Amino acid sequence: MVHYHRYHHWRKGEPDEESQTLLMDWVSPGYYKKTRPKLFSLLLLSFLSLCFVLAPHLFGWSSTFSLLYSSQRENEGLAADTDGNSSLCSSISTGTLCCDRSSIRSDVCVMKGDVRTHSASSSVFVYGSRDQNSFTDFVSSVVEEEKEADNEVLQHEKVKPYTRKWETSVMDTIDELDLMARKDNPEKHHHCDVHHDVPAVFFSTGGYTGNVYHEFNDGLLPLYITSQHFNKKVVFVILEYHNWWFMKYGDILSQLSEYPPIDFSRDLKTHCFPEAIVGLRIHNELSVDSSLMEGNKSMVDFRNLLDRAYWPRISGLIRDEEREAQNEQKDSFSVSPESETLSKTTREKIVDDQLDKPKMVILSRNGSRAVTNEKLLVKMAEEIGFKVQVLSPDRTTELAKIYRALNSSDVMVGVHGAAMTHFMFMKPGCVFIQIIPLGTVWAAETYYGEPARKLGLKYIGYQIHIRESSLYEKYDKDDPVLRDPASLTRKGWQYTKSIYLDGQNVRLDLGRFRKHLDSAYRYSVSRMKKRPHHQSH
Repeated sequence: MVHYHRYHHWRKGEPDEESQTLLMDWVSPGYYKKTRPKLFSLLLLSFLSLCFVLAPHLFGWSSTFSLLYSSQRENEGLAADTDGNSSLCSSISTGTLCCDRSSIRSDVCVMKGDVRTHSASSSVFVYGSRDQNSFTDFVSSVVEEEKEADNEVLQHEKVKPYTRKWETSVMDTIDELDLMARKDNPEKHHHCDVHHDVPAVFFSTGGYTGNVYHEFNDGLLPLYITSQHFNKKVVFVILEYHNWWFMKYGDILSQLSEYPPIDFSRDLKTHCFPEAIVGLRIHNELSVDSSLMEGNKSMVDFRNLLDRAYWPRISGLIRDEEREAQNEQKDSFSVSPESETLSKTTREKIVDDQLDKPKMVILSRNGSRAVTNEKLLVKMAEEIGFKVQVLSPDRTTELAKIYRALNSSDVMVGVHGAAMTHFMFMKPGCVFIQIIPLGTVWAAETYYGEPARKLGLKYIGYQIHIRESSLYEKYDKDDPVLRDPASLTRKGWQYTKSIYLDGQNVRLDLGRFRKHLDSAYRYSVSRMKKRPHHQSH
C-alpha cells in the first residue's frame, strides 16, 4: 500500500499536458527562444530537485493518511469481517507488508518477497526492489546519508502473534515482533544462514498455554485454519517455544507441516522465506467456519486430521496389548490346558458382550467440580447397559490414549471444565453430556455446547439443581450465589472463578440424571444396529 502511494505521488509530480504546452511556447520562434532557454532549464531543474528533496515528507503524509483512512474503515466496520479472515491481505505485491487488524481476536500480517528473520532484535524483514528510475538514483545521491537510512524503512508494524488480542492482561505477557518492509540495495549483500523455499507461519505458544482448552482454541485450531491450505509445505516459527508443548502436540504438527519447527528466540540463524504469515486467524470457540476456509474445510476435517495424527500411536498401543495377551496365553498353556480353554472361552464371551454394549467414558475430575457420587454413577450406567470407562486426564496424560478411548466411545460424560475440550476426539453422531454446575451456564454453552453441535455430536446440557451443588451446604437458600448466579458472574471473572469454578462440587440426583442416560443408551443402541460392525480400538 505504501509503495503504491509513493508511486502515485511521483506520477502527480510529472509534467502534465498544460506543462507540455507551456514548454512548447517557450521554445517557439522569437525573442524567448533566443534569450531564455538557459533560464528555463535552470528553473525546471530547480523545481524537480525541490520535489525530490520534499518527497520523503510528502510520502510520509501519504502513509499517515493511508493509516488514518484504514483506521476509519475499521471503526466503521468496513475493513473486514469480525473473525480476522478477511481478504485485506489476500493479495499483496512482492517486497511488501500488509497487516489486517480488523479482528477483535487477533492481528495477522503477511510479508511477501525476500523475508528474513533476526531473532536477536525480535524482527522480521522483507526487502523490496529498489526503483531503478534515473531520477531516483539522482535524488539518492544528493539526499543526506542519515535521511537515506531513515528512508530505507518503507513500513514498520508491531505484532503480538497470539489470538487473545482483546485480553490485555495476557497479551502483555506475549513477545512482540517488529515487522519491517525495507527498500533493497542491490550493492548490499543480505546474509542468510538457512534458505527455505516454502512460506513460514509465526505464532506464540505463550499466554494460557498449559490449559488444554486454550492449547486447542487459541493455538492448534487457529494454526490449522491459517496453514492447512499450504498442504504441509510450510515452516512453523514459534515464539515462546516449549519443548513439552512440542512433545505433546508434535503428532498434530506433523499433519500440518513436514518441516521441523523453529524456536525463534533461541535459533539465532537468519532464516529466509519467500513469504510469511505472522499471527493466526481464528474463527470462534473450538470451531472452524467452513464458509471462510479453502475447500470449505470444517471441524470434521480437523477431527479427521487428529485421526491421522494419532492412529500410528494407537496402532502401536494395540500391537503392544496383543503381544502382552499372547504372552499371558503362553503362560496359561504351561499351567493347565483346561484353564486355558476356559480362559479363551471367557475372553470370547467378554468380547462378544462388549461388542453388544455401547461404551460410555466418564471424564473424572479431582478437586473442584468433582462428582462426589461418581462410583454410584458408574454402577447406574452399567446397570442401564453401558460399558463404562473412567478417565482422569491431566497435563501428563498422553493424548493418543485419551483419543483412543473417546474415539471408540458412544457417550462422553463430564463436568464443565477444560477437559470437555476432548469432545473433539469423539466421532460425529455420538452423545456428549456436559454436567453444568451453578454459575457456568453461559460458559458451558459457549465454549463446549455450541462447538459440539457444530462437530455433529448429539449434545445434552445437564444443568444441576441447587441441591446438587456443594454450595447448597455453604450458603443460605435465598443467597444470590444460589438463587441468582448471573448477578455474581456479571461482577467479573474472579467472582465466577472463586465461587463457581474453584469452590463447587456436584452430587448428582441420579434419578433425574438417569433419564438422560436412558435416552443416550437407546440412541446409541439404535446407531449401533445401523452399523454393519461395532468395532472398538
